[in-house]
Amino acid sequence: QVQLVESGGGLVQAGGSLRLSCAASGRTFSSQAMGWFRQAPGKEREFVAAINWSGSLKYYADSVKGRFTIPRDNFDNMVYLQMNVLKPEDTALYYCAAGYLSGNIKAADFGSWGQGTQVTVSS
Repeated sequence: QVQLVESGGGLVQAGGSLRLSCAASGRTFSSQAMGWFRQAPGKEREFVAAINWSGSLKYYADSVKGRFTIPRDNFDNMVYLQMNVLKPEDTALYYCAAGYLSGNIKAADFGSWGQGTQVTVSS
C-alpha cells in the first residue's frame, strides 16, 4: 500500500493555473502508475490523467488534453498535476491515486487513494 497526501488546491479565476501535488510514502511508489481523478458535486468520479511507473507514458482525458500535464518524481516520491487555462467546469475535488494500469484506465485500477484537494474555478 502507498499512502498519498494531496495539496495545492484552491480558488482560481478562469484562465488561471494551479499545480496540485501528491506526496507518496511506501516502498512500492516507484513501481506503480499514478493517476489523478476528480469528482464534482452530484457527479461520478472521473479520470483526469495518469502516468506509468517510469514516466514514459502519460494519459489524459479528452477534456484536459493540452491544458493539464502529469509529471512525477520517483526520487522524491511525488506526482503533480499542472493545470493551465482552467475552466469553471474543472471545479471538483481532485484525488491522487496509485495502482497498476490494465487496458482502459479506470478507478478500479488504483488501490491507494488520497483524501482529495478542492479546486474551484470562478468565471
